[in-house]
Amino acid sequence: MFLTMFLLFVLYIVFVGVLAALDVGLFIIVGFMALFSLGQFFFSDKLALYSMGAKEVSEEEYPELHAMVTRLSQQADLPKPKVAVADSRVPNAFATGRSQKASAVCVTTGIMQRLDEEELEGVMAHELAHIKNRDVMVMTIASFLSTIAFLVVRFGIYFGGRNRNGQVFVAILASLVVWILSYVLIRALSRYREFAADRGGAAITGKPAALASALLTIDGSMDQVPSEDLRDQAEMNAFFIIPIRSGFIGRVFSTHPSTERRVEALRDLEREMET
Repeated sequence: MFLTMFLLFVLYIVFVGVLAALDVGLFIIVGFMALFSLGQFFFSDKLALYSMGAKEVSEEEYPELHAMVTRLSQQADLPKPKVAVADSRVPNAFATGRSQKASAVCVTTGIMQRLDEEELEGVMAHELAHIKNRDVMVMTIASFLSTIAFLVVRFGIYFGGRNRNGQVFVAILASLVVWILSYVLIRALSRYREFAADRGGAAITGKPAALASALLTIDGSMDQVPSEDLRDQAEMNAFFIIPIRSGFIGRVFSTHPSTERRVEALRDLEREMET
């Protein structure tokens, strides 16, 4: 994880240096995206919940879910996050929010129907581990210049004004290279964060087998969900505990490790805890 973040840092330093050296007026887009990313950062919890059609629920509506989140938050030494539920047959869950004090956990009605109490506890602990590790903040920062590189590739020609000389095209080419490399690195970083959240969630509950069982149950249930429901929620893949499959290319560039690798790591952790 450290190596991946270091490579991203070096890549972005080179990228900024290239844009500064070329002096083609592309820093306008950097300022615009900085403001956009700040807005996204401060309202990430509301945006994620809105995009899923989820709503915050009270203790009166879901007393058992609230009690579980309260207990796990205490065990994780975290402030209790907001609790939300999305009415969806897709069995999944996610955490969002810019900090430990401004966060939310969301589950779908589908996951609550398919998992038993111990499995759901393992999933919620995994999401709390994301909050404890500040993963939303980490991934937002990591993807900031990658997003800028993508926009330069797509719209860079318009930011050269009348001076559309070779410098603009060099900037676009450099941005393309940065975007491709950062795309791969960010997804590798995301996969490492999932492993860390699995381990952190298992440490909170002390039951790695419960999370492993939940992952297998969710993965097996995905095939039973209508394809239109999966398409509706595909854009939330980076948040879900298990992403919606999108073919071979989707697996190669997935934000999550395979379920098999995660389950194997959890079983190894369980053996460590028993010894």
